[in-house]
Amino acid sequence: ITHEFEQAFASFLGARHAVAVTNATAALHLAALALGLGPGDEVIVPSLTFVATANAPLSTGAKIRFADITSLDEPVLDPAAVEAAITPQTKAIIPMHYAGYPCDMEALAALAYRYGLGIIEDAAHAPGACLNGRRLGTWGDISCFSFFSNKNMATGEGGMVVTDRDDLADKARLLRSHGMTTLTWDRHHGQAFSYDVLAAGFNYRIDEMRAALGLVQLGKLSENNARRMSLTKAYRAALRGSGLIIPFGEFSGDSACHILPALLPEGVDRGRFMETMRLSGVQTSIHYPPIHGFSYYKELYPELRLPRTEVFAAREVTLPLYPTMSEGDLSRVVEAVNRSLR
Repeated sequence: ITHEFEQAFASFLGARHAVAVTNATAALHLAALALGLGPGDEVIVPSLTFVATANAPLSTGAKIRFADITSLDEPVLDPAAVEAAITPQTKAIIPMHYAGYPCDMEALAALAYRYGLGIIEDAAHAPGACLNGRRLGTWGDISCFSFFSNKNMATGEGGMVVTDRDDLADKARLLRSHGMTTLTWDRHHGQAFSYDVLAAGFNYRIDEMRAALGLVQLGKLSENNARRMSLTKAYRAALRGSGLIIPFGEFSGDSACHILPALLPEGVDRGRFMETMRLSGVQTSIHYPPIHGFSYYKELYPELRLPRTEVFAAREVTLPLYPTMSEGDLSRVVEAVNRSLR
């Protein structure tokens, strides 16, 4: 089943290889190792992302360099900030397609070519999204997807490494299963009787039950993404004039619409707003506290400032968005927003 799931996912994206793993953090770790990241290397990442985007390359011994977002309306890696962060030690860029909207992959790919850098796409938010008719996850050297329970395509836990490069796929497959030359499945079926270990690998294999779930979920993805996009458009129309800013207002392509981030008006107490929403029966959340503000990273980079990221993160609140959400549900959220802002 796992092999079938991998083939179906690769075909859906239009990629040569897909390697199913336990979760997206494992996918990011394998991608970093496959590109050969290690001590002495630097990797440029956004701070406005889940911490795994930085933790995974950091665990290889590489050093993280954070770059700012483009703007409050386009809260993804700013290519100009990325270029300013490049040093002779820089080896890779990890763009994260925040909320299911694409980074400027054409500009980032041009930078990577000019400076000889690898690109690891963090596509955890973006299965099925496109940029200029090309699926996200196929723009870089290697990409990583998440199938966690809150993602567009959920298997409870799970992830995928995707690449067109045979060498990176071979490395990811080897490291996914302890660096062994044969798998337990091969030995069970009498196709191999022993094995060698070629690298210090890991047990990052997905299990067959989650792979089976993934096949079913993949079949639902396009329809669910379309519903998310329809709801996002309805939110934009209903909240126009409310004072909230919903990012990516100028985007006209195919987003996965993973979450619905909104910026509160300047001066609004976010904690009070979220508590009022909770009392109205509406759950909200924050995506994300910036990585460079966490205690561990503040010790590593005490002087770092990312002005646009910090302003965005301080005002951001995430509103409910899911494929089975009804128009009535959306109206109740909008009413609660207007009440909470008042």
